[in-house]
Amino acid sequence: MDYKDTLLMPQTEFPMRGNLPKREPEIQAKWEEMNIYDKVQERTKGRPMFVLHDGPPYANGDIHIGHALNKILKDIIVRHKSMTGFNAPYVPGWDTHGLPIEQALTNKGVNRKEMTVAEFRKLCEEYAYEQIDSQRSQFKRLGVRGDWENPYITLKPEYEAQQIKVFGEMATKGYIYKGLKPVYWSPSSESALAEAEIEYKDKKSPSIYVGFKVKDGKDVLENDTQIIIWTTTPWTIPANLGIAVHPDLFYVVVEEKGQKYVVVEDLFETVSKEIGWEHPQVLKKIKGNELEYIQAKHPLYDRDSLVVLGEHVTTDAGTGCVHTAPGHGEDDFYVGQKYGLEVLCPVDDRGHMTKEAEGFEGLFYDAANKPITEKLEEAGALLKLTFITHSYPHDWRTKKPVIYRATAQWFASIKDFRKELLEAVNETKFVPAWGETRLYNMIRDRGDWCISRQRAWGVPIPVFYAENGDPIITEETIDHVSNMFREHGSNIWFEKEAKDLLPEGFTHPGSPNGKFTKETDIMDVWFDSGSSHQAVLLERDDLQRPADIYLEGSDQYRGWFNSSMSTAVAVTGKAPYKGILSHGFVLDGEGRKMSKSIGNVVVPAKVMDQLGADILRLWVSSVDYQADVRVSDAILKQVAEVYRKIRNTFRFLLGNLADFDPAKDMVAYESLREVDQFMLVKLNKLIKQVRQAYENYAFSDIYHAVNNFCTLDLSAFYLDFAKDILYIEGKDHADRRAIQTVLYECLISLTKLVAPILSHTADEVWNSIPSVTDESVQLTDMPKFKELPKSKEIEEKWTSFMKLRDDVLKALEEARNEKVIGKSLTAKVTMYVNENAKSLLDSIEENVQQLFIISAFEVAGKYEDAPKDALKFENTAIVISKAEGETCERCWVVTPEVGQVNEFETLCPRCAEVVKSHYSHLV
Repeated sequence: MDYKDTLLMPQTEFPMRGNLPKREPEIQAKWEEMNIYDKVQERTKGRPMFVLHDGPPYANGDIHIGHALNKILKDIIVRHKSMTGFNAPYVPGWDTHGLPIEQALTNKGVNRKEMTVAEFRKLCEEYAYEQIDSQRSQFKRLGVRGDWENPYITLKPEYEAQQIKVFGEMATKGYIYKGLKPVYWSPSSESALAEAEIEYKDKKSPSIYVGFKVKDGKDVLENDTQIIIWTTTPWTIPANLGIAVHPDLFYVVVEEKGQKYVVVEDLFETVSKEIGWEHPQVLKKIKGNELEYIQAKHPLYDRDSLVVLGEHVTTDAGTGCVHTAPGHGEDDFYVGQKYGLEVLCPVDDRGHMTKEAEGFEGLFYDAANKPITEKLEEAGALLKLTFITHSYPHDWRTKKPVIYRATAQWFASIKDFRKELLEAVNETKFVPAWGETRLYNMIRDRGDWCISRQRAWGVPIPVFYAENGDPIITEETIDHVSNMFREHGSNIWFEKEAKDLLPEGFTHPGSPNGKFTKETDIMDVWFDSGSSHQAVLLERDDLQRPADIYLEGSDQYRGWFNSSMSTAVAVTGKAPYKGILSHGFVLDGEGRKMSKSIGNVVVPAKVMDQLGADILRLWVSSVDYQADVRVSDAILKQVAEVYRKIRNTFRFLLGNLADFDPAKDMVAYESLREVDQFMLVKLNKLIKQVRQAYENYAFSDIYHAVNNFCTLDLSAFYLDFAKDILYIEGKDHADRRAIQTVLYECLISLTKLVAPILSHTADEVWNSIPSVTDESVQLTDMPKFKELPKSKEIEEKWTSFMKLRDDVLKALEEARNEKVIGKSLTAKVTMYVNENAKSLLDSIEENVQQLFIISAFEVAGKYEDAPKDALKFENTAIVISKAEGETCERCWVVTPEVGQVNEFETLCPRCAEVVKSHYSHLV
């Protein structure tokens, strides 16, 4: 007979190959059909809430690998929380206003000049919804579970209505004002920008030293002495109205070739070298505060340049005498206000010089550098011209340089509630911890927030103007506009006249004739998303404010984390979140930024088509996401290999539980052999470690712990020797049921532990376990850690045995290499032991041959009596030889006892007994 038919080989329909690109969409379709999100929420109803508030991605273009990292991290957290005693809703959102959508429509050939603002905005809205639909399907393909049919969207009327309320509450408290101040201005976008919309790139700029001749030295400086300024923006010289010096620094008057100059003492040598002075003589030293109110002549125009005192002056570079143009710099503006200087800004919205820049009108500001420099040279004021490459602010959307330019803008006054903001930061928990310092310093150092933009696609600033120019923002007007937006959407602002947008019968003393106009600027998109704590957390019944956590990329410390904190503290006095978790950027395998030109972009859709979403999810769990992370085809292949090991472990567990009914076949812990108890101790240790790692958001610890448990504890040890029992013994043999009990516990626990990460595979495994009743692993709770009896002693003892087993495996490997044996079942292990090893082996009641997967074992004597050819280890000396006897045709053990049982000439007694008892009908 063929004895293969008498072996209890694994049986399962769970396939070895994941074939994830095909199988995952089928699993997702099933989730959709069973409405898994609602089922999870229904199951966890009444539990304490855990709210992870989704920072809205921008609705434009396909998702990139950074999106995948972000959304998968969020999904892991939410899935874990819903399996550990919380009601954890996940409401995805989208940011939908702003320049990129306007630009996308322009690129598609839309000519906005041929339509009304309202018509153009309608096209923007349609485009945004198209992008949302596209991105939603891609996020769902990642396996992200959420309320996808009811997301929050910043263009929705109910969202805009709440945003207006936030603006109104801030205005009521006096935090909103309109002022002429220098702000980041993007000529390429023709709009003001916030700090969060700025990125820095290298730019080549002219570097000039210019002499301003003293006109009235106030008996401190002689007339015609030149005060030297340094600048990399010659185009701002026409806007110069002053020169700032530090009150506490010392300045020197220097003579070179009969001409006198003033520079700060600390930079005298540097300036001498830069300008090329040959024999400069220091004539006298003056403290900065003595230079106040000295008047110099503008080198190009018939006007004065006033010497003022400023604490912002440093000796890091330049001359210590700072060219001051109040219309083109924040420090310049504030020092100018103090001294009554005009806010002169001779540059228009498109970056062209105006008539106030006499002689340069119409030139683009950057193109004006050269003619201005030439005019300075003609005037004898240019002392040195070179070029430098330096880090310079650029518009993060158009990638073009920005300028500082004074315009009338709406601001949120951060300084008025900065103290409360900083207190809120201190009360927030940060992961990683350095996030607290980063956000704290940003808020501590930031100026007032410019919240107005000169665009069409966004939420209008809800301000009316009276005939006399007074801005009107009252509780009555705010409530009315908010209610109109909730009913009709913000497009109504552009469809109706101001009088039709005001409450019925509204009057104002500044409009005796009842005439009103309205603001045409829109709000900064960061004000949009920054209002989500009220427009989403407060608006929706299934969420609550504050959220437990905001989780975004580290760039959001200056973006969403910051704007959300500012608006929330302004209106509620509290942070909108209890904690912030941030992740780094995704780089290629060599640590380079991803770029289409380099060809190193990893596209999530492509990865899912080739490997599957669970490989991406496993990669996310494998990286230290709190810093920048790397991804490449090679890295993903390594992750896929780990996935294969985990999947094969699940398959083995399933296959060997085909005939196991936990209701009647489970063996009580006390009745298990010690080796089986050891595996349950290891399993519970894993449960404790993994649950702690989930709580700490340390997902890479889970990745390594699960991988090690599957490969080392299970595959390399327990499952390896268990095959001899699972396949060979009779179905109900005590040792076999004991091992199956352990396998069942491992299977159920492992499936639940990896469910938040390998969401598709875990459900696939779960649906292959015949004994479970819940229709999805998502509708279960995480396994709980159990403190098993004598767990410490059992772990110590069997960990020592594992070291002994490692010694045996090394000895077997060496004997195999030397052709002494073939497979380990052809070997006999003879051991010479010290007291430690002897006492350990004496305490093992299990079949040691079986544990070592060999055919014969003998302890032949003491360690010191070992023969010379023995392989020596710390506690044992081992000799490997061929086992004596014949090979059993059924279990492959080599023993002299083969053929001792009548009728079974090729079987060992154990196999003969099993066949006789269970398979006599086949004999």
